[in-house]
Amino acid sequence: MNFDEFIGGNAVWLVIAAFIILCIFLGVRIVPQSEKHVVERFGRLRSVLGPGINFIVPFLDRVAHKISILERQLPTAQQDAITTDNVLVKVETSVFYRITEPEKTVYRIRDVDAAIATTVAGIVRSEIGKMELDQVQSNRNALTGNIREQVRAMVDDWGIEVTRAELLDVNLDEATRAAMLQQLNAERARRAQVTEAEGKKRSVELNADAELYAAEQESKARRILADAEAYATGVIAGAIKENGLEAAQYQVALKQVEALTAVGQGAGKQTIIVPAQALDAFGDAFKMLKGKL
Repeated sequence: MNFDEFIGGNAVWLVIAAFIILCIFLGVRIVPQSEKHVVERFGRLRSVLGPGINFIVPFLDRVAHKISILERQLPTAQQDAITTDNVLVKVETSVFYRITEPEKTVYRIRDVDAAIATTVAGIVRSEIGKMELDQVQSNRNALTGNIREQVRAMVDDWGIEVTRAELLDVNLDEATRAAMLQQLNAERARRAQVTEAEGKKRSVELNADAELYAAEQESKARRILADAEAYATGVIAGAIKENGLEAAQYQVALKQVEALTAVGQGAGKQTIIVPAQALDAFGDAFKMLKGKL
């Protein structure tokens, strides 16, 4: 049997085998882990193929769309918004999303990135338009959370999940920025003046406290000295009362000796001129002291 006879006798079987091989080739679809495939039959949605080996009906079904389910990032966008106190701000946003239900996305949205970007811009303008500038700057976390939740609710019908939506920056125009800088400098100057005034006030209070303390200590010293002198005077008065004039003369002599001793202990050489009457008095004093000793 030659080749022509073999072909002629088995042509039908060969055609059937080729058809089966072609059907297997066309019917088996291997979907990557990062994708989902949308299958149509006669132009209508038939099914969605997940990652792995899948089978479709050859010649009837076809893979119409291959959709990536990886997380995507929209290009960083800037949009203008006006606060309730009529301040123009430029808001920079960043959005991450992924397609979870491609059967909704491919039949409802033509340009996914543009649709999400437009939605985010509208929500940002709406939310900032409800707040004053100070609230926008001080409550950025709360504002970001509100925007994220509203964007998620809007794109959920498109089969899209927003994983992250952030306000990267809120910038002011030059005029507003200059005015705020001037206000900030004025506030800093006011605080510096208040701090300086408080420092001066504290210094005055400390000086007053120091002077009061010094006066109190001086008063205590004077009181102690007065008590000591009073005690000494009392003792002298008692001695005079008991011993008469001799005790008084003794105290005078003692004071004279103490005065001469203090003069003699002075620095340098000193010449003292003493009247003759004083010398006689000193002599009497020394005699009295000698008698006491």
